[in-house]
Amino acid sequence: MEGNRLNLLDRIPMRGRGPRIPRPQKRDLGHPMAMVGLAALLLMAGCRQDMQDQPKIISQRGSEMFADHRGARPQVVNTVARGQLHEDSYFYTGVVQGANGYREEKNLMPFPVTIEVLKRGQERFNVYCTPCHSRVGNGLGEIVERGYKPAANLHDQVRLAQPLSHYFYVMTHGYGAMPDYSAQLTPVDRWAVAAYIRALQLSQAATTADVPAGVNVKNLTEVADEHHLPEGYAQPWALPSTAIQAYPHTSEGTPAMAPANPADPLIKVPTSNVPPSNPAPAAAK
Repeated sequence: MEGNRLNLLDRIPMRGRGPRIPRPQKRDLGHPMAMVGLAALLLMAGCRQDMQDQPKIISQRGSEMFADHRGARPQVVNTVARGQLHEDSYFYTGVVQGANGYREEKNLMPFPVTIEVLKRGQERFNVYCTPCHSRVGNGLGEIVERGYKPAANLHDQVRLAQPLSHYFYVMTHGYGAMPDYSAQLTPVDRWAVAAYIRALQLSQAATTADVPAGVNVKNLTEVADEHHLPEGYAQPWALPSTAIQAYPHTSEGTPAMAPANPADPLIKVPTSNVPPSNPAPAAAK
């Protein structure tokens, strides 16, 4: 009885004491060297370089894969990138290989000219060409009124005699003071502008005989009055008084369309304070 009483008292919680919680038993985790070996195996498994040293080419870097150690490989001979076939060389260059070995321009469009093509050419011409060449192509655009060299007059005898592809070539490569517009105009748009230039030339020299029968022809002055344009709008344009008096045109251009001529050609350097120069010695015989 005494023993049973003691066992019951042990099970009854005493004041100030909580229930007895059995302590966890200690487990043997093994020898420390085994843990070190396991860690070493895991470390070796994670040190593989398959993902780090990938067999691929990185741009602008060398490569150990090829004998010349160049990552950028030359193109295979006679291969063309997608979208760069350019099989019709005249469409992309505006010139053909002549019999004499030189490149020749042709008075020929590479595709049919429709009213949509002319409208597109007019829209692109008004955006990129009129600042220098004006809306009618006489070379007296708004840029001339700000002191720049007059642009080429598309209606003079020199430009009228140029083949049609000449305008495409100039827009592609530039000419003189004119920069190229290959970045602004696609090949199709350049041809459309060339076609519109030819139509513009015909319009400025057209006569009543060129008008089809039955078509009503209005005088340009009447058209200007109908659109409430200022007086003199339909008259021939003159060089503005603010323009630079240009010297005869040459094939030399200036960077960024800078003025090619001095502000006043009549200004001369005074010679009163300039000492006379000594004549050069005669060459020894």
